[in-house]
Amino acid sequence: MRGSWKIRILIGVLIAGFGLVRYCSSMEENPYTGNTQAISMDTDEEIAIGLANAPKMIEEYGGMYPDQQLQNYIDLVGQKLVKSTVATQTPYQYDFHLLADPETINAFALPGGQIFITYALYSKLQNEDQLAGVLGHEIGHVIGRHSSERIANSQVWQTVAQGAEVGMGAGNAVSQIGMNTLLTNGRGDELESDDLGVRFMIKAGYNPNQMIGVMQILKAAAGPSRAPEFQSTHPDPDNRIDQIKESIRKYGGTVE
Repeated sequence: MRGSWKIRILIGVLIAGFGLVRYCSSMEENPYTGNTQAISMDTDEEIAIGLANAPKMIEEYGGMYPDQQLQNYIDLVGQKLVKSTVATQTPYQYDFHLLADPETINAFALPGGQIFITYALYSKLQNEDQLAGVLGHEIGHVIGRHSSERIANSQVWQTVAQGAEVGMGAGNAVSQIGMNTLLTNGRGDELESDDLGVRFMIKAGYNPNQMIGVMQILKAAAGPSRAPEFQSTHPDPDNRIDQIKESIRKYGGTVE
């Protein structure tokens, strides 16, 4: 029994060590942001994942908004951002979708360039600059390879958890540590995408101050019951506004 316990510990350590080694070996510099991050898939895989999951997202949000002219407008603004910025140098396939959901205020991006905005959010935007801010932010998630990074983080913590479970039966605790790490990274992703969104707006000729207006819309939509920042994967809109102002100045703009 004693020898068996030692063998389990050794196997668990080896499994966890393998996961950490694989994670470290997957580190690479993102050529578009300059950040070093763990990536476990190539761009073709990212594109394939995005295309495969786009129909599911469209169905979940009630289908596409039934106005082709408005769909074309969303795509026009999105493609203007792509063609005016570093996004056009990436291998991704950018498609912009207006979802029919009239209640859920949301916008999001899948790996590889599939980008979505709900009609509920679009209907609250006041001008094209704000739309460009939302879409620019989502392009930032794609270029930042945030989904791919989260997948790599998730994989390493799953492997570590398996090793802990084999060795000591502690898989649940380690999995929870991994989840907390993913949530923290997600908040950083949002701030990076805000920064990239400001950069893209300026490059495309939009007023970056309208990104602040988007944050105010999100804050108003959340209402007084908005969860504290530390309970959310998204930074508080007020803190995001401060960061957006810094980004505007960083890229040569003027805060209004």
